[in-house]
Amino acid sequence: MTSSDTTATPALVWFRDDLRVRDNPALRAALAHGPTVALYVLDEESPGIRPLGGAARWWLHHALEDLAASLGQLGVPLVLRRGTAAAVVPDVAAKAHAGYVAWNRRYGGPERRADTAVKSVVRRAGREAESFQASLLHEPWDVLTQQGTGYKVFTPFWKEVSGRDHRHPLPVPRPQREAPEHVPSGDDLGAWALLPRDPDWSGPLAEAWTPGEEAGLALLKDFVGPDTADTAVALYPDERDLPDRAGTSRLSPYLRWGHVSPFQVWHAVADRRRAAPEGSAVFASELGWREFAWHTLYHHADLASENLRREFDAYPWWLPHAGRGGAHDAAHGRAHGAPPAVVLGDREANRLLDAWRRGRTGFPMVDAGQRELWATGWMHNRVRMVSASLLVKNLGIHWRLGERWFWDTLVDADPASNPFNWQWVAGSGADAAPFFRIFNPRTQAAKFDPQGAYARAWIPELGTDEYPDECVDLGESRAEALEAYRSLGAAPGRGQGRRRA
Repeated sequence: MTSSDTTATPALVWFRDDLRVRDNPALRAALAHGPTVALYVLDEESPGIRPLGGAARWWLHHALEDLAASLGQLGVPLVLRRGTAAAVVPDVAAKAHAGYVAWNRRYGGPERRADTAVKSVVRRAGREAESFQASLLHEPWDVLTQQGTGYKVFTPFWKEVSGRDHRHPLPVPRPQREAPEHVPSGDDLGAWALLPRDPDWSGPLAEAWTPGEEAGLALLKDFVGPDTADTAVALYPDERDLPDRAGTSRLSPYLRWGHVSPFQVWHAVADRRRAAPEGSAVFASELGWREFAWHTLYHHADLASENLRREFDAYPWWLPHAGRGGAHDAAHGRAHGAPPAVVLGDREANRLLDAWRRGRTGFPMVDAGQRELWATGWMHNRVRMVSASLLVKNLGIHWRLGERWFWDTLVDADPASNPFNWQWVAGSGADAAPFFRIFNPRTQAAKFDPQGAYARAWIPELGTDEYPDECVDLGESRAEALEAYRSLGAAPGRGQGRRRA
């Protein structure tokens, strides 16, 4: 059916974390039914929905501008509304006279509950509602162990998923021939105040990133390059751990916001398997790690708040008591224009947390990463692991505070990968790094930033009296962390406690 058919049904397509027009099955389905209106709902009110962090809000503003322009080329108006999805989507569908409502699926617990509520209300009103797979290679309920449960270890998970067929990306739809007769009113994007003001700290983000579909596809094209052996994907296994090099794809925010789909990435990389077999395989496994995080979130909706390995509930990490302010401040620092100091709770722990956030720990690799994060909304993955390990294992601060800080400051923070990776480093998560694997920031810097180029790029005072001493003794704090781990009754065996990362 096309929009020119006399039986065409006006349709509504509800966008979420799929801000693209290519490879968007919900958009294509809506256009197939008839004159289509697009909707984006800023829902920070439905129960359990996590409000966006400051860097993510900046990205969303520009992503919606880009989406509106792309949809405009297809003749599809974009309506912006703020509120609970269960109230907004049925209201806009009714005012658009839409007989059909489509969206692409989400996998977090609160999001799925919100979607179920929307589907129920829409169908009770006599409208058709349909959801599609768009952001994962395979649905979490279709990838299960022989016992019928979700996988807890990555290697067998990825063996199963990577061995399956993955559909090819869908092309951009043709512009609709018939404009919708009823376009509901919407909010002004500027009224949402997503962009920072007083002060505006977003200048470096704008220098580092161009949110939107075309920018994401261009980045993917540059990464995979031509079918030769000297492309970024071919060099990926050797250069991905070097933070001073452009050795990674930097696609993470574009995947997080759905400017590019995993199907587009998978097939673009697969097309380079002949010239870059190792690089293609290694990078594909990183796409698999993202998939693993989302499947884990589907099976464990409280991933950001509860240890997957519940024995870690007894680990003596420092965490401010509820209502005392420390955790709240750590999650909302962007609004203040500079990394704020937490002043409540244990004084020493607060001092260490503040030093970590500000990039003042005295460990150059960690400090450079934290400053890169604050300036650009992104941190190199190797540095993320080193920084997180220092916080939870040497400084003894709960991974939830680190996860909240990253949630607020990363442009690529999503509900699955962010807490999943923090739990991996902390040792409390799925397929977690063994707790005894404590990343030594000195040895990591010597290995991955041997000339100090990355550190010098972000720490201008490095080597002067203005740069602080190391905030913690690595040997003593490592021993204390291992002793606390042994107290859980899960002591490492066979000399594992003596290993260093």
